[in-house]
Amino acid sequence: MIQHKYFPTQHKHAILCATLLGLAWSAAAVEGGAPITPFGVSDFSAAMLPPPSAGATVGLRATSYHASQLRDDAGNRSPTAIDLTVNTLSVAVIKTTNTTILGAKYGYIAVLPVMNMDLGLGIPTPAGPLNLSGKKTTLGDICVMPVILQWASGGLFQTATLQVQAPTGSYEKNRLVNTGSNHWTYSPTYAVSYIGATGFEVSSTAQININTRNHATNYRSGNEWQHEFALGQHVGAYTIGLGGYRYQQLSDDDAGGVLANRARVTALGPTLNFFAPGSGLPTVWLHAYKEFGARNRSQGTQIALRAALAF
Repeated sequence: MIQHKYFPTQHKHAILCATLLGLAWSAAAVEGGAPITPFGVSDFSAAMLPPPSAGATVGLRATSYHASQLRDDAGNRSPTAIDLTVNTLSVAVIKTTNTTILGAKYGYIAVLPVMNMDLGLGIPTPAGPLNLSGKKTTLGDICVMPVILQWASGGLFQTATLQVQAPTGSYEKNRLVNTGSNHWTYSPTYAVSYIGATGFEVSSTAQININTRNHATNYRSGNEWQHEFALGQHVGAYTIGLGGYRYQQLSDDDAGGVLANRARVTALGPTLNFFAPGSGLPTVWLHAYKEFGARNRSQGTQIALRAALAF
C-alpha cells in the first residue's frame, strides 16, 4: 500500500520497477519467487558426520540451476517468459567433536556461499513484451548449524540439526536480482540414513524453514517444507541410485495482507557417491535433477557436485 500522497521525482523509477516486478512474479509465491534455502544439499550419507578429529572437514559444493519456465497456481506455464541461471560455489567447515549429548555425537557447521545469478524476464503488456534483466555475482546468505547431534547404531544413522541462515547476502529493495534474502531463516532438520546388509542405502532429510519478515519490504514469506532423499546400492567405493527433493510452502505469505499462492515442486534424477575410507581421497557426490509439478515458481534443472576432505 502506498502511504504518501506525493513522491519525489527520483523515486518514480523505483516505484515503476517495483510495480513491474510484482507483475512479473504474480505467479510466484515467497518473496522473490524462489525458495529461501538451497535445494539438493543432501543425498547419500545424509545423516552421517565425519569422525571426530583434531582438525575439521572442509567441503566444497558447486551447483548450477537453470529454468526457462514459470508455473502458475494451476501448474500451467505463465505468460511471463523467464531465463534464470543460478551458479553457486559454497565452502563448508564441518567439525565433529568427542562431546556426547543425549547419547549423540555433537558437531557444528558453517557454510559460506558465493552466488552468480543471471535473470531475464519477458513481461507481456498491451504494448508488447517488456524485457527486464539483471546479473549479480557476490556473497549469499551465510548458513550456520550450531547444533548437530548424530546417533549411530549398526547401519542406522540419525541426525537432528538446528540451521540458521543469516541475512548477510547482497540485497537492494528495488533490484531485480538479489543474492541475499534480507531476513533470518530458522530451520529445524532431521536426517536418517540406513545401509542394509546387502549394501542398499536409504537416506532422507526433512526440514522446515521458518522465515522472519523482510523489513525493507514488510514482506514475510510463508514457512516452507523441504524433503530430500536418495535410494541406491553400494558397489565397492561407489553408491549409485536415484535422488531428489520435494518442496512445499506450508503457510501463506504476508505483505500487509494474506497472499495465498503457495509454491511447490518435485525433482528426481540420478545420483552418485564415491567414498573410500583410508585412501586419502575426498568423498564426492554428484547428482542431476529435473524438476516437475511446479506451482507458483520456476521449474528447471539442477546439477550439483560436492566434495569433502578431513584434515
